[in-house]
Amino acid sequence: MEEQNQKRFIAVAYRLYDAAEPETPIEEAPVDKPFVFISGFGVALEAFENQIIGMQEGEEFDFTLPQEQAYGPYLDEHVVNLDREIFSINGHFDHDNVKEGAVIPLQNEDGNRFMGRVVEVTDEHVRIDLNHPLAGKDLRFTGSVVEIREPHESEVQQLIKLMSGECDCGCGDCGGHEHGDGCNCGGCH
Repeated sequence: MEEQNQKRFIAVAYRLYDAAEPETPIEEAPVDKPFVFISGFGVALEAFENQIIGMQEGEEFDFTLPQEQAYGPYLDEHVVNLDREIFSINGHFDHDNVKEGAVIPLQNEDGNRFMGRVVEVTDEHVRIDLNHPLAGKDLRFTGSVVEIREPHESEVQQLIKLMSGECDCGCGDCGGHEHGDGCNCGGCH
């Protein structure tokens, strides 16, 4: 078995299910557009990496991660009311982007960027859910390892650039990608 802390270039095709609703996949990365990452950089869930890292190319998998090993429990205290003025541009509320159901980029006072889902817009507040969309769910992954190997130095450097906010992969915006949503440059996930 491979040493757990060795960096590996990994490409996997998978289907992700809410373990409580196993009939319909939540997300999918097909063989022709696999989820690509380099282990040890925190790009993929640690428990997901640990399941995959010792596998061989072509090997199939089917495992479930409890919510504690996935995106954690759903926390009511992560649903907050923010002053409506925060979402105003030149004195006008941003109706085009800040509406119920929209996922919007936010930044805290320390400069950390993250995404939040708009739950409700009132005359005074915007109610934002800061929980990960998959928080509170046990996640079942089925699929196969498409490729697993040592990463090339250029791939490691590209990932480091992407993680520092430099996007040169051609997808347009590496900051907001989640698993399987269109960019396969190896660092957008």
